[in-house]
Amino acid sequence: MGRDVTQAAFSCEDRARYRGKARRCLDVFALMLNDSRFDDGDPTTGLEIELDLVDGESRPAMANTEILADLADPTFHAELGQFNLEINISPRLIAGDGFEHYEREILESLRRVDKSAGRFGAQIALIGVLPTLGQEHTVLGNLSPNPRFKVLNDEMAAARGDRFDLDIRGDEQLRASNDTIAAEAACTSTQLHLRVLPETFADYWNASQVIAAIQVAVGANSPFFYGKRLWHETRIPLFLQSTDTRPPETKAQGVRPRVWFGERWIASAFDLFEENVRYFPPLLPICEPEDPDNAFTAGRIPSLGELRLHNGTIYRWNRPVYDITDNRAHLRIENRVLSSGPTVVDTLANAAFYFGLVRALAESEPALWSRMPFSVAEANFCGAARDGIGARVWWPGRGETPVVDLVLDRLLPLAYAGLDRFGVDQAIRDRLLGIIEARCRARRNGALWQAETVQMLETTHSLGRPAALRLMVDRYREGLYRNEPVHGWRLT
Repeated sequence: MGRDVTQAAFSCEDRARYRGKARRCLDVFALMLNDSRFDDGDPTTGLEIELDLVDGESRPAMANTEILADLADPTFHAELGQFNLEINISPRLIAGDGFEHYEREILESLRRVDKSAGRFGAQIALIGVLPTLGQEHTVLGNLSPNPRFKVLNDEMAAARGDRFDLDIRGDEQLRASNDTIAAEAACTSTQLHLRVLPETFADYWNASQVIAAIQVAVGANSPFFYGKRLWHETRIPLFLQSTDTRPPETKAQGVRPRVWFGERWIASAFDLFEENVRYFPPLLPICEPEDPDNAFTAGRIPSLGELRLHNGTIYRWNRPVYDITDNRAHLRIENRVLSSGPTVVDTLANAAFYFGLVRALAESEPALWSRMPFSVAEANFCGAARDGIGARVWWPGRGETPVVDLVLDRLLPLAYAGLDRFGVDQAIRDRLLGIIEARCRARRNGALWQAETVQMLETTHSLGRPAALRLMVDRYREGLYRNEPVHGWRLT
């Protein structure tokens, strides 16, 4: 969905032609899998980090257009809201000191963004949902001006045929409705990319689905929205509800949402792309000039533009990605379950935990998912988003167990072994996974620190909720600049 979109209206002929092209792309994709036309290079990784812009009072700052123009750097991109930016970090191997290179590049990128933001009276925050956002901020006029966001909003709103209702019940309850998808801009994430071979893709995707709940519980960082304390990872239900194109009638019929955990273990990457084409109507039916059959027959690598664009409008928490680099096709898993922040070192600890654990599980026998019903993995995921680091999950061989105990007893050793297989330097491995261990022993992550800080400000300092949220965001940003793991932040 990073491509520019200029067409503002689509005809029935546009949609019919697009459906036909998407199906032809799917057929060619199957041929490519059978013909082994994919790069068999090293397992590179990638990171995308979204961030929020705030003003001097820690409220959202609608300044991304000016900041992007000032930066004039293609690694920085607009996101849905004018108070959002995204940084694309250069792909690399994590062998050796790869994580240290990530850390230096991310810190330098944030320094540049913050310096540019300061010229326009803004500052940055890496946080899953900006706690000071109000409903007055998530309106059509605050969408980023890139035409693709307006077109996407219009298509989703037309498919919905009604307002987008929000009903999230956590420690407190939020009920609201919007006539646009602008509330989705509140969802600020870290996206981890892992390049995998076609023959091992299914194992890595299935393993990613199994551990999604663990990632969310340990890394939760979005407990507030519209001033209410909701789920520990409010981003999960908010993303689903704010972009739900299903009218109530089709939802009641069991039609799948575009923000989707999935419903089964897979045997091939083809399964996911085929589900996309079979289950989901196109939102942006824009056809490319390329004929995928001709490209394949001529020995070229087809772009599969329609299949890729369609895939970008279906928001799986572990999304399959088909891409081309140096005229070689490859497959990636885009892991989308984590919030942004709280710090760069926390972000890299979360990444190390995912990369190490997913590799260990994907390469283990017997396959863990063969002993876990898919519906249980989904239930674990929802429970972890709701309860955060205090969640309990069902796990093969253990039954129902606290997440922190599962991580400390069983999953951290696997993550260590997985990073060893990647060739990560031992000292770097120990530093990053040591943060995950300390977070679990302290039983404190970003979501819990935010919630406890606001509670302390409300009770001890007698502040009202809006003032407490603003002051909490101020202190949160101080922790970001110190780049110290969140489990060690004080409540002051």
